[in-house]
Amino acid sequence: MSIKSPLLQTQGVSVSFGGLRALDDVYLELNNNEVVGLIGPNGAGKTTLFNAICGLVSPDSGTFSFEGRERSWPRTDELADLGIARTLQGVGLFPDLTVLENVMIGAQKFAKTGLISASIGRNTADEKDLADRSMSALERVYAGALAHRRANTLSYPDTKRVSIARALVSEPKVLMLDEPAGGLGPQDIEWMNGLIRNLTSHMAVLIVEHHMDVVMSVCDRLYVLNFGEVISSGSAEVVRRDPAVIAAYLGMGA
Repeated sequence: MSIKSPLLQTQGVSVSFGGLRALDDVYLELNNNEVVGLIGPNGAGKTTLFNAICGLVSPDSGTFSFEGRERSWPRTDELADLGIARTLQGVGLFPDLTVLENVMIGAQKFAKTGLISASIGRNTADEKDLADRSMSALERVYAGALAHRRANTLSYPDTKRVSIARALVSEPKVLMLDEPAGGLGPQDIEWMNGLIRNLTSHMAVLIVEHHMDVVMSVCDRLYVLNFGEVISSGSAEVVRRDPAVIAAYLGMGA
């Protein structure tokens, strides 16, 4: 029986900023249709690993594999075609554009003109296709009713929904969520948990998150970073009971 390769895999990843070792021999595997969480104290290296995968940081060493094939580390302009989409911790919507226009920007790879700005507002067949794709993405996050509102009129929880829709519209194989529950109240966090679990029917999800109730309830597996190293990995229950994790991050009784 053949062993199926991970959808996304990193091995031996090291990153330094000047004299600071941000990542040291870090490994990670993400399989189809699962949720994997990166957790650890502030400064542990979680965002650095995200940024390496997304082409924002160049590793000093380490390998990157996607769909079973080792390849060069992606550039930011290759992510959508490769099948990777990411939300930003700060949401990053364009305040003066409508919600629909913001999501259409995430559909860049489907634009026949090559430039979204050349399609928006021109009533072309290209614009209609992008708008239809974007509306479908908004409806997946129950935000279709917001389509024609300007982004600067939205509540913070609604901006989170829209930012996820903008990532989903590219139809990714891997969705990377940076602090999806950050700034949300209990009811919105419950909604976010349900959304993340539902998304795995179509993609794999990799999240960085500080809310332990989120990662413990939605993640199939966790990687715990501390001082740039993986100190534990496994199921939520295995990680929760790991003495190294308790000492470094969760605290006694967490």
